[in-house]
Amino acid sequence: MSDPQWGKRGNDGPPDLDEIFRKLNARLVGLFGGGSGKPQGPASWVGGAGIIAAILVLLWGATGFYVVDAKERGVVVRFGKFKEITSEGLNWHLPYPFEEVDIINLTQVRSVEIGYRDNSKNKVPEEALMVTEDQNIVDVQLAIQYDITDPKAFVFNNVALSDDAEDIVKQAGEAAIREVVGRNKIDAVLNEGRAKISVDVKATVQSILDSYGTGIRVSQVSINQVQPPEAVQAAFDDASRAVQDKDKSKSEGEAYFNDKVPQAKGLASRLLAEAEGYRQSILANAEGEASRFKQVLVAYNQAPGVTRQRMYFDTMQKIFANSSKVYVDQKGGNNLLYLPLDKLIQQSGTPSSQETQKPAVVTPPAASADSNRDISISPNREGR
Repeated sequence: MSDPQWGKRGNDGPPDLDEIFRKLNARLVGLFGGGSGKPQGPASWVGGAGIIAAILVLLWGATGFYVVDAKERGVVVRFGKFKEITSEGLNWHLPYPFEEVDIINLTQVRSVEIGYRDNSKNKVPEEALMVTEDQNIVDVQLAIQYDITDPKAFVFNNVALSDDAEDIVKQAGEAAIREVVGRNKIDAVLNEGRAKISVDVKATVQSILDSYGTGIRVSQVSINQVQPPEAVQAAFDDASRAVQDKDKSKSEGEAYFNDKVPQAKGLASRLLAEAEGYRQSILANAEGEASRFKQVLVAYNQAPGVTRQRMYFDTMQKIFANSSKVYVDQKGGNNLLYLPLDKLIQQSGTPSSQETQKPAVVTPPAASADSNRDISISPNREGR
């Protein structure tokens, strides 16, 4: 539009391209200090194009700069072939199409889920249904957490649909969980064997990934839900409650056992101790009686009559000490005897000692001294 000859040419043809390029070249030369801005010759036009080309080359070379974070590594590829692994900091590689770089995060924990239901469809996915060893079907939901340990292997040995290789880990996880569940019965899968299944699945997934050299490390496998299909859920709930009742009864039985057995052992120990004490007492009494009998035998051999009399007195004393009867030897006289029968009955009911068990024989004070008679226990003579 700034061409002075533009309006004079009419409609006889397009503008002159050579003139346009000359004007553009003049402006570029003037921009970079090339003179007064007047049109120059072909050499000046070539010099301006060279400057533009240099600028473009510099811009193209600047595209090779990249920054790697401390938790990342850069995998440099030259024409599709591995060149090097770069560490953190500012790095440079030959710009595209000669070299490319893939930035791999080594500390990021990635996760993939298997068997989770899509809420929009409200349907259990087929990947969640698995068959146990005893031909039962269970619905399993698990999550696998993993990270990258070898960036070179991760870039070159994975043919993944996603940058995080979720599809590879998911396929390995499905194969592993089906294998492990197929080796266990349904009771182990639903109840006590869940922790062991997680460990086995983790080891199996890691073995599969290592065999393909993926450079992926499985950090954790979490089995979030294991349940039978909805059609038989009620029956499995009843079986689970029965198992819980069994465990409860077993715990109560063990508690009762732990309570009664120590008591029985303590009672047995006490009875054994009492029996041993009774045995020692009987042996000691028997030994004492034997020793006393030997002493009495020696005395009897030396004085038979005196010893016999003494033995009689001792025997009668033992007998009368535990008796409530009163024996009175009164050969004459009409002395009034006072016998405390109430005391005698009380003594016969609750005897306490040998002294309280002896009845009292009282002679009235009004009787004369000549009329008093001795009141005593009269044994038969000559031991009869």
